[in-house]
Amino acid sequence: MSGVPTDGAGASDAVVRVSSLTDEATDAICMLADSLGLDCVRIDLAGCTSKGDLLERVSRALGFPSWFGGNWDALFDCLADLGWRAAPGYVLILEHAGELRATAPEVFDTAVAILEDAARAWHDRGVAFRAFVSAPSGPTP
Repeated sequence: MSGVPTDGAGASDAVVRVSSLTDEATDAICMLADSLGLDCVRIDLAGCTSKGDLLERVSRALGFPSWFGGNWDALFDCLADLGWRAAPGYVLILEHAGELRATAPEVFDTAVAILEDAARAWHDRGVAFRAFVSAPSGPTP
């Protein structure tokens, strides 16, 4: 997960931001994205504790095509494409990811790294792609 700022580090240039987000902050991000004409998608990860569940929730929220293979490579392929959701840019908000971070840190870290890779792929094409992952840095109670 190198290069992915978390909890405020390097936030000014972050394309993937991991921090605790309030509902008000999440609403504000969505309103700003909407005002800029960006496709903003909120993905609820409450109770998500596994790779399979994470992939299914992301796939459902973004309406992945039928060819989505349910693995990390396919997640990147879909996130770096999004042709079925044509927009001038994209904002993803993964809400309530603390339980996933606490129970399956390797899944959490891999997902964040894939979001960062997808953001780089979009950047190379001149398209905005930002992801906000709401997860406290400490253990989840």
